[in-house]
Amino acid sequence: MLHPADLAARLRAALEPDPDVVPAAGDRLAAVLALLVDEEDPSLVFTVRAPTLSRHPGEVSFPGGLLDLGETPAEAARREVGEELGIDPELPELLGALPPVHTHVSGVLVVPFVGMLTSLPALSVSEGEIQEVLVAPVRRLAALELPMERPREDGTIWHGWRYELERHTVWGATGWMLHTLLELLRREAPWATT
Repeated sequence: MLHPADLAARLRAALEPDPDVVPAAGDRLAAVLALLVDEEDPSLVFTVRAPTLSRHPGEVSFPGGLLDLGETPAEAARREVGEELGIDPELPELLGALPPVHTHVSGVLVVPFVGMLTSLPALSVSEGEIQEVLVAPVRRLAALELPMERPREDGTIWHGWRYELERHTVWGATGWMLHTLLELLRREAPWATT
């Protein structure tokens, strides 16, 4: 097994350190933070969005949200982790970004960052935004991964990935980001996914 510093170094080398992302006309820019908890069996932290939210209620996502005026995507990802989970925004080691993902339903271009924690601190969850926090081992997520197809209203077919976690399904933009991260881990740190 790799030492946490080795895992961080491998991921940092494979991720975009400072993405220069420009959304298309009419799209909004958002950022999320895939929190990798690097314990003996590395895990990822997900949030279940509150059912009262106007966008994607009840869906599983990584902590994150729209950028505030003048904010960089990295700053937004860190701020949202603090607001949603009560984690000190400076605590996660920011390793870099995965390729951005466009959400067709809400017209948002999401920049997914990967951050590392050596352990998960006590959480103070924002009940207005978050219904539940899920922590899932990377190895389990890799084993659960299944391709998924879903018809769109325009007659096209959306292709992506899904992960069944007890009462919740990770899919959509989050499923796509998770698949991309798992592929990176399979290549850079295969011990974490098998």
